[in-house]
Amino acid sequence: MILRTLVSSLVAALALAGCATTPPAPIELNLVALNDFHGNLEPSKFTFTPPGAAAPVTLQAGGAAAMSGALAAWRREDPHLLFVAAGDLVGASPALSSMWADEPAIEAMNMLGLQASSLGNHEFDAGSVELLRQQNGGCASPRPEKACQLAPTFNGAKFQYLGANVLVTKTGQTLLPSSMVVDVKGVKVGLIGAVLENTASVTTAAAIAGLTFQDEADAINRTMPALRAQGATVFVVLIHEGGHTKEPFHQIDCKDLKGPIVGIVGKLDPAIRLVVSGHSHTGYQCKVDGRLVTQADMGGHLLTRIKMRVDPATRVLADMAVTNEVINPDAYPAEPKMTAYLATVRARSTAVLGKPVATLGVPTIARKAGAGGESPLGNLITDAIVAATAKEGVQVGFMNNGGIRKDLDSGPGNVATFGNAQAVLPFGNTLVAMDLTGAQLKALLEQQWKTDASAGSMLQVSGNLFYRWDSTKPSGQRVVPGSVKVNGAVLADDQVVRVVANNFLAEGGDTFTTFAKGTRRVDTGIRDLDALLAYLRKHDKVGAAASPVRAERVR
Repeated sequence: MILRTLVSSLVAALALAGCATTPPAPIELNLVALNDFHGNLEPSKFTFTPPGAAAPVTLQAGGAAAMSGALAAWRREDPHLLFVAAGDLVGASPALSSMWADEPAIEAMNMLGLQASSLGNHEFDAGSVELLRQQNGGCASPRPEKACQLAPTFNGAKFQYLGANVLVTKTGQTLLPSSMVVDVKGVKVGLIGAVLENTASVTTAAAIAGLTFQDEADAINRTMPALRAQGATVFVVLIHEGGHTKEPFHQIDCKDLKGPIVGIVGKLDPAIRLVVSGHSHTGYQCKVDGRLVTQADMGGHLLTRIKMRVDPATRVLADMAVTNEVINPDAYPAEPKMTAYLATVRARSTAVLGKPVATLGVPTIARKAGAGGESPLGNLITDAIVAATAKEGVQVGFMNNGGIRKDLDSGPGNVATFGNAQAVLPFGNTLVAMDLTGAQLKALLEQQWKTDASAGSMLQVSGNLFYRWDSTKPSGQRVVPGSVKVNGAVLADDQVVRVVANNFLAEGGDTFTTFAKGTRRVDTGIRDLDALLAYLRKHDKVGAAASPVRAERVR
């Protein structure tokens, strides 16, 4: 009996010792990250190749409704989920948001429970005064025709914009907070925000007057002592700067990331293990210098889910797992409150979309190209974007055919509405002015024909440019020598021409890579749609007379 009691006591003691030495489970933190929403309240086209698939698929993805469903589902798994973003939540937005000064995009982010976002360059589109209004609320706006028109009041963002490297030049203080600390399950997480240092190259000088943009890594690192003093042990950078990779968005720990973000990450404090990036509209989940660097395409097409495991004793990040999830509306039914809000916005917007803007000279201005490659609608749009950017000294305008989605139609009496115009240019692209040499402009025109067998991807050009081309010549030699003229004068190779194109083309989109070589680049913040509307209002009965030939095919 005594022996049995001793054995039982020993077993109990060993069991207690085992319990005492079993380490506590790691603390699991769940983050969801967004970037470059650009006011895309509705889903938009997203083409990608699913894991294991042989061919790409195209579907409508993203939008506020599907995002609300996804976040609600994930919060049921973890009510403490932290939702963050990396800038450009507003700006270059579709009409549903832009016609109301992007207040609907801010309200949607509030409803989605966003906690913090870095500033993006498009947050500065309407200047710092409007940015602060979007943060703090109110109706005093440089865009009074849009602000507080959807609702009588606007309370601003419930989330915090962060910008460690954006200083008010006169005071040397940051325009908005550099960082913030949030407590998640007893772990203090330091969130740090930054925007690309060369914001001046992608926005207008007036929009950022009085501001200084500093080196991203230096500004981020300067925040670390204050965050540590507040008890932060896990650090997350939200930065509106990015890169590109040929690896798919779902590739775990991709190694091929290139671009400005790589150099920035290499200079960060070693305690920073996670960098949520933006700006380049790309999906990736890469390792750079041992750190995780993510991005989630744009428009809510993807959301990045990041699972952190934190040591319960030291509160230091142990490891992470990440996945970029496609936000398919069929997979994530919308939350009722978001559905009701979007219905209200659509109803008010429909009334605006029906407002007449101009009387056309014909019932329809067509986007179908003629023999030379130009179309009546392309001619109209390129003339409009030149007129809108005249203050930038622009001489020649370009437009890609893929950006012109429909003919410009009209109703009774040839009256075109805002909705007619918005259907033509639905993407809300901004206009980028830049300098090209005469030689570069000629090279750009040659890029319209990718191969000798190619039918070509013709650019629409404004009326002050003229050239001839010969379809029988090899690719790269189709522009007739000496035929390129600007304002009636033969273009010299060393002549500098100020041109304008939408931001998609300006970055080399549709393989027009010469645009990416342009210098003195300024993203004017003017949307192509706004340029078209202004031109239509100023020029009555456009389309009644044929415009001058711009591209002449000789054979």
